Amino acid sequence: MSDAAPQERLDSFPYRHRVGDIMSAPLATAAPDTTIRAAAQAMRARKISALVLADAGGRIDGIVTEHDVLNAVATGAALDGPIDSLATRRVVTVQDDALVYVAIGRMQRLGVRHLPVVDAAGRPVGMVTNRALIKLRAGAALALGDQIEIATDVQALKTARALLPGLARGLLDEGVDAPGVAVMLSNVLRDTTARAARLAEAALGEAPAPWAVLVLGSGGRGESLFSADQDNALVWADSAPAEADAYFARMGAMLAETLDAAGVPLCKGGVMAREAKWRGSLSEWKRRIDGWVSRPQGDSLLSVDIFYDFRHAGGDGSLSQALRTYAVAQAAKSPPFLRLLADQAGQHGTALGPFGRLRTERGKLELKRGGLLTLTSGARVMALKHGIAEVATLRRIALLAEHKSLNEDDAQGLAEALRVLMRLALDQQLADIAAGREPASRIEPAHLKRRDHRELKAALERVSLMAETVRAAF
Repeated sequence: MSDAAPQERLDSFPYRHRVGDIMSAPLATAAPDTTIRAAAQAMRARKISALVLADAGGRIDGIVTEHDVLNAVATGAALDGPIDSLATRRVVTVQDDALVYVAIGRMQRLGVRHLPVVDAAGRPVGMVTNRALIKLRAGAALALGDQIEIATDVQALKTARALLPGLARGLLDEGVDAPGVAVMLSNVLRDTTARAARLAEAALGEAPAPWAVLVLGSGGRGESLFSADQDNALVWADSAPAEADAYFARMGAMLAETLDAAGVPLCKGGVMAREAKWRGSLSEWKRRIDGWVSRPQGDSLLSVDIFYDFRHAGGDGSLSQALRTYAVAQAAKSPPFLRLLADQAGQHGTALGPFGRLRTERGKLELKRGGLLTLTSGARVMALKHGIAEVATLRRIALLAEHKSLNEDDAQGLAEALRVLMRLALDQQLADIAAGREPASRIEPAHLKRRDHRELKAALERVSLMAETVRAAF
């Protein structure tokens, strides 16, 4: 019998799949004046157990379940009365790109059988039910995502994040690959960032305008491991009053402070919403992007490349989507900007020297600087050239193959290289954590197993291919 802690004895499915993979769609909706009888007939005919009421703008305004209908019948309610009278108004939702474990934790906490699913802009797109989850086995650690969602202070966030090393090891033991584990870690980072922003808003009072917090870099790509620091930004609606910047400056400062205390270190490069250049209204961000792409300069673009990996973390998703659409479109039509990003990508190089020898410093090889940066930055600039809005490196590579910018064999080789480099980095970081050291991506090739050593060299050879592909494209 295994003596693993409960959080390590888990079914990996909820950590590998997104809510959108298991939800029922399209979402079944009804008008508020639909009769109880008609609602019951509709649920029976469609073999569903709930109907969502939507307002004029298509937003969720309530939910009526089969239990609500049964209770109405049992209490003698008029079946020709409107279902609006039965609806639960405060409807909790989950986002479609959240991992399944978040939905499970939320349903367990609230004791609900139905969880409507919304997209990044808050539009309803589907439903998750207990029936859809009935075959999923999971341990107590599935509450992690919801622990973060309801955290009321820094300590609660820190306690939830303390589960991560055990969860990561458990997922690896279940056969989940390193990129899959990184998706879970990145989702937790985004959830933590969103909650920290909400805690800041609660402390400061309601924000003067709708806002969104973004996670940049590896966290945005879904490739964050344990050595990640803060990379975030704030965007708010153009309708904000003139004093909004002062409010959001305080929010950015509190966000950074909370994340740091919760175990997400401050960014050494200052890529945080507490810095003026990493926050602004939607129009200010658009002007900033215009400046990057029309007057590209090396020194001013040192951190801009990771901006293009941003993903929405919390707040108003429509702001994030609008910014994404604009940023990708502007980059795609600015060859000088793309060439500069390509030059920066080419400067990273690889840790593979002449005659296939590994370059090390004092016997150690830095996987991020010696391979991962070249691969991820190369995929980024190639994707931007083709107007691809996707940010995950594996997905970028797959789409580049679809665009015929990479042949299928090269794309498969690059994807495998990413898996190998991330696996070696994750193994090293977990070993560092277990030994009480700060997690790092510096490995000792001399101590690798023969197979790992061989796979490392093959991965770095493929990374060199990416560098050559980028040079040829620009």
